[in-house]
Amino acid sequence: MNAAVPVPAGQSSQRIAQQILDFLSHIPDSREHPSEHPRARAEAIALAARRKAFLASSSLALPPGPLGWLTVLPELVAIWKIQAQMVADIAAACGQHTTLTREQMLYCLFRHAASQAVRDLVVRAGQRWVVHAASTHAIRGVANRIGIKLSERALGSSLARMLPVAGALGVGVYAWYDTRQVARTAIAMFTHDVEFIPAGRSTEIPAQRVERDRAQAAREAGL
Repeated sequence: MNAAVPVPAGQSSQRIAQQILDFLSHIPDSREHPSEHPRARAEAIALAARRKAFLASSSLALPPGPLGWLTVLPELVAIWKIQAQMVADIAAACGQHTTLTREQMLYCLFRHAASQAVRDLVVRAGQRWVVHAASTHAIRGVANRIGIKLSERALGSSLARMLPVAGALGVGVYAWYDTRQVARTAIAMFTHDVEFIPAGRSTEIPAQRVERDRAQAAREAGL
């Protein structure tokens, strides 16, 4: 009979969701200034962040066994902090840090990992991005959905720690890839115009217009 693999209590989806909510309570400041070449500067910021994420993740994944399992949630939070700072710096390099919102941060951080959870926060509409303001209750619901999705990743990460060196390398590579995906979303957003829609005016953008703009964006991406 196989022994059950212990899963730390902190890896529950509720704990992850709460960490996300705590994490979103403060948008990181940035020392970056608007750049004359924002995309090039953003790419440089992203490269540095990928390296930091790899080192942080692989280091935290080194402890084997139960001690390693206990580092899964701290590893997630550490990577989010690196990625959030990267998003803030990219926004600043593109001259958009002063308007950076929690909705944009959520979207950038989790679009690639939990797209269904964040799809109503931000919409690509042709050559611009439309950001819908969300209530605290709505943000909590989004965080809960992300938590459910990421709990699956946390389990896989905890299992990878069964192989101390190889597992740590694999976890680090995933963090590198994950950070690259976050950077791509942030660069795509902040190098274009962003329109903010207050919660009470969300219905002013008809569904037909959004779908049309999405189709246009898809055609442009295929060129």
